[in-house]
Amino acid sequence: MQAYIAAMPGWKSAVGRRLDALLVEHLPNVKKAVRWNSPFYGIEGQGWLVSFHVLSRYVQVNFFCGASLDPAPPGAGKDPNARWLNIYEHDPLDEAQLVAWLKQAARLPGWASFSA
Repeated sequence: MQAYIAAMPGWKSAVGRRLDALLVEHLPNVKKAVRWNSPFYGIEGQGWLVSFHVLSRYVQVNFFCGASLDPAPPGAGKDPNARWLNIYEHDPLDEAQLVAWLKQAARLPGWASFSA
């Protein structure tokens, strides 16, 4: 995981390090894996809760149970349960909101089971 984050280009690596630190700090039992070229975070017995993807202009933070979060993250697509947040280079990172979403997500069933 750390090698993946270190390889994120430019400013995105700092965002990846901060996201990883917030996840570890606020979800102490979090499990990590790189799947489909993206970092995934989950809790054993619940499944994957959040991932992030490096895109050309932003880092996208995906909450697999995002529709159940209050307030729901702004991005939405075909999956009625998933929501996401796009972080652009000069966007301030609303850590309080991210932590609130992480804590809420940790109380909900995740996506797909895994073995750690």
